[in-house]
Parts: sequence; C-alpha cells; structure tokens
Amino acid sequence: MTDPQLPPPAPYGSVPPVPQAPASAPQAPPAYQAPPAAPAYHQAAPLEQNYQTPPGAYSAPVGGYGAPPDGFQPSAQAAPKAAVLGIVAFGLSLIAAVVSSIIIGIAGYQIGFNLPTAVDDLSTSNNDLSFLSPVRDQVLMGEISFWVGTLAGISAIVFGIMAIVKRQGRGWGIAGLIIGVIAPGIFFLVLSVALGIGTTAGAVNFYG
Repeated sequence: MTDPQLPPPAPYGSVPPVPQAPASAPQAPPAYQAPPAAPAYHQAAPLEQNYQTPPGAYSAPVGGYGAPPDGFQPSAQAAPKAAVLGIVAFGLSLIAAVVSSIIIGIAGYQIGFNLPTAVDDLSTSNNDLSFLSPVRDQVLMGEISFWVGTLAGISAIVFGIMAIVKRQGRGWGIAGLIIGVIAPGIFFLVLSVALGIGTTAGAVNFYG
C-alpha cells in the first residue's frame, strides 16, 4: 500500500525524461563540409559553332572577302614601248642596200663607159696608173659608197638585234636586220650590172 502523499510510481519500463541543456551551454561546431567539387570538363563546342571574337578585335566581314565584280584587273597596263630602235635599224638598212647601191650603180656605169678608152691608154702608157685618170672621180665615188654602205649595214644589224631583244619596234628591227644582211650582195650585184652595161655602151661608142 502506498503513501497517499507520494506520487504514484512510474510504470515499469518507462524511460526517464532527458534533461534539457541550459541555454547558456556552447553549441557544437558545425560538421566539416567538403569543398564544392570542380565542374566537370565540358566537351568542346561543335566545330560548326561560330567563334565569337572579343570586343575591340578585328573581325572579318560577313560572308568573307568577295571577288571584285569584274574579276581580276591589273593595276595598270604596260605602256607600249617606242619603236625608235626598229625604225633606226630599218633606215640604216635602206642606206646600206638602196642609197649605196644607187651611187655605185651610177659610178659603175661611168667607169664601164670609160673602160675602153682606159684600156687603149694602157697599151701606150708606161705601166703606171695614169690610165685611170679619166675615171678617178668615179672610182672615188664608188669607194665612198662602199664604205658608207658597209658602216650603215653593220649598224642596221646591231640596231635590228637590239630592237628585237628589247621589243622596241620588233617588226622594223627584223626587216632592218634582214636587209642589212643582204645589202652587200645587192651592192656588188648592182656594181656588176652597171659595169657591164657601161662597158658595152662605151665599147660601142669607142669602136663604133
């Protein structure tokens, strides 16, 4: 039998209440937190993703560099070269082939015309050159035409080659080169024909 002034006993097996911690008790430090994990490596962007240039950097025009509307055009066309060398070569070749041939033709005819008289004087002379006195002027004219034609022909060949190489009147240079080469043949051909015609005319006049 229990005392009426005492509280009734707790039932068997009951857990006594846990006393609360005083308010002034220090709180336990928070548990250690692991640092946040580094972000996983991201896969590279696909190749078709447009690359964005940083602000202020040079950017290519949209669509790339287009070709000019009329296609490629040279900055400036090469100016045609003067044909001075070719014209000079052609002029010199005419002097060598035409002018000198005309002079030697005139001189050759006169020499041939006086040749029968010179031969007759040779038979009575003292084997000196006095028999050439009637045609000494024509002989001198022929010598001058020969040397002038030779000098002009050589110059025509030189200037013709220069004109062909430098492309300054190439057509004129080719013509001058060809005429300058054949000029000596023209010279001696005209001389032979003129001498023959003059000798025939002189013989007819002397013996005739």
